[in-house]
Amino acid sequence: MARVSELYGSMVFNEHTMQERLPSVTYKRLLKTMKEGQPLDLDVANEVAHAMKEWAIEKGATHYTHWFQPLSGITSEKHDSFLEPLGDGRAIMSFSGKELIKGEPDASSLSSGGLRATFEARGYTVWDPTSYAFIKDEVLCIPTAFCSYTGEALDKKTPILRSMAAVEEQVNRVLALFGEEKQRVITTLGAEQEYFLISEETYAQRQDLIMTGRTLFGAAPCKGQELEEHYFGAIRPTVNEYMKELDDELWALGVPAKTKHNETAPAQHELAPLFTNTNRAIDENLLTMEKMRLLASHHGLVCLQHEKPFEGINGSGKHNNWSISVAGKNLFDPGADPMHNLRFLVLLAGVVQAVDDYQELLRMSVASAGNDHRLGAHEAPPAIVSIFLGDELDAVVEALTTEHGYESSDPIEMDLGVEALPNIIKDNTDRNRTSPFAFTGNKFEFRMPGSSVNLSDCNMVLNTAMAKSLKEFADEMEELQVTGEVFEEAALAYVRRTLKDHQRIIFNGNGYSDDWEEEAARRGLANNRTTADALPCLVSKKTEELFTEFGVLSPTEIFSRYEVKLEKYNKLINIEALVMERMVQRVYLPAINNYASEVAQNMTAIHNACVTADLHSQEHLLNRLVKGISAINNRLQDLYHIHADIADMKDQQKRANKNAHEVIPAMDALRAVVDDMENVVGSEHWPVPTYNEMLFYV
Repeated sequence: MARVSELYGSMVFNEHTMQERLPSVTYKRLLKTMKEGQPLDLDVANEVAHAMKEWAIEKGATHYTHWFQPLSGITSEKHDSFLEPLGDGRAIMSFSGKELIKGEPDASSLSSGGLRATFEARGYTVWDPTSYAFIKDEVLCIPTAFCSYTGEALDKKTPILRSMAAVEEQVNRVLALFGEEKQRVITTLGAEQEYFLISEETYAQRQDLIMTGRTLFGAAPCKGQELEEHYFGAIRPTVNEYMKELDDELWALGVPAKTKHNETAPAQHELAPLFTNTNRAIDENLLTMEKMRLLASHHGLVCLQHEKPFEGINGSGKHNNWSISVAGKNLFDPGADPMHNLRFLVLLAGVVQAVDDYQELLRMSVASAGNDHRLGAHEAPPAIVSIFLGDELDAVVEALTTEHGYESSDPIEMDLGVEALPNIIKDNTDRNRTSPFAFTGNKFEFRMPGSSVNLSDCNMVLNTAMAKSLKEFADEMEELQVTGEVFEEAALAYVRRTLKDHQRIIFNGNGYSDDWEEEAARRGLANNRTTADALPCLVSKKTEELFTEFGVLSPTEIFSRYEVKLEKYNKLINIEALVMERMVQRVYLPAINNYASEVAQNMTAIHNACVTADLHSQEHLLNRLVKGISAINNRLQDLYHIHADIADMKDQQKRANKNAHEVIPAMDALRAVVDDMENVVGSEHWPVPTYNEMLFYV
């Protein structure tokens, strides 16, 4: 344990390192920026930059980079060395406060959704001092925001920071009504990351996995997850060694990786960290994903982070555990008596209102081509947004909305019937794993995000929608100008009214059932099944009013994100269709034809050797192969025609609609007939590794 404690955070310029290396006055002024959001002076930045450089060089770093998150959702970096040549042929290592605070990467080819033209190369990266700098591969990485020459946000980080500021302002207004002084408010996040590991050898033989991240073809394995033997099972030695190295790397980078285990599907796993402030948690999750991918090759493995790499078994999500904290105290902690915890009830009502009012925006925030295959597939939450509160809070809401008596759900002690085993307390919160948005004791777990997503978008929506709810409460209470018991009565009346108005979003039943879809429709809840259906709400008047009211996104920034998301969706579907067409034409059809020819030749050889031989089974097999080849060719032509029809479409939304509702069904139809042949063609003729081979490696 001593080694782990020494390792943890050793590659991070964290508060402990800052305190050791910075003058006391500089350290305190920097903390004011980090903790209270105060502006950073250049003289402080110069001292921080010098200390950061000296520390990084001692750790073996030779370069630095402004590490940022473009609208693609991944991370980007341009490396500059500390080297500063002198006139006499020597060189020194230099790093200034200006270089720390601001960079000017070209990055003109990154998606901007029209915010800047390619020839307008200038963009700025700006240091985010609330997220620690770290060393990765001998490079000092400085987390930064990324904006255009005219100040528009070109990244994922800037809007999340703006949304956190919006929540902070409105929470403090609410706290003031309860007689509390202004305090530092942060939203917190813990991101559970699911992923698959397969062998490099089989991965290299699957063009679809290499090009798209998922298998576009593949019949169901003989054994999937039905025996439930992989979930929480013993971890394979190879995978365990990978997980050990991953832990060490993440701990050195200050990422609090806490839990690791086998997930439901074969070859699927999960890593969960402890929570921290939202923008840092997102940085750490992106770093975790990068390390997962890079370290896998050390063990002959490939890490797949697509939401649905394998059809017919569970895909991968990324649960978003969201809360709000003030001075280290969790505001979503209901306490021992939530019914009489008025501050908590105000916040609870705010969450219910926020999720109901902006349910479509939340769905949009996790929309992607990959996640469309996962949501609603009876393995993940449906595409319909709802809230599950658990027994205790459900009873509270019921009492408030009906004004009937409230009976607390007292903790239930469970006796397991074995004297040697201690009795345990039964949890009365999260029992419903089908819910997209569930209260889990002292936080809300948003389960719709897919494994590959950058969590900035959904947290930006959650934060801003929550700020809106709390603002409406604060506006009304401030206008009343009441205090004491009168304020408490008015606040409780507001909570009752809000919960009644938004009760439709609360659902405690089975989210996988067909009945729920019908019930949700009766309640007026949205059911946007595909990304194409989900994206238009991003450019609605309602969305624009929300984001502009709190300064989170301007109208042009909103539209740029809509354009980027549409473009990415359409490009991904186009790539998948191209890969399918090429693999069928060049890989699958030749293999099936070769096998059919071999069967025919064998029939001829048998007949020549024995005229009376019964060839009925061989004839049946050959007929099935010939019909399969014909069906594949027909479905391939269907896909060609539909795919070609949209090739020149300029309207990206119309193209997305065609992709979602015509191209993808055509791809599914082609896949079905190819997969049917996998179970017929001899294994020595099948040209790619099957699910049985990929998922059940040693």
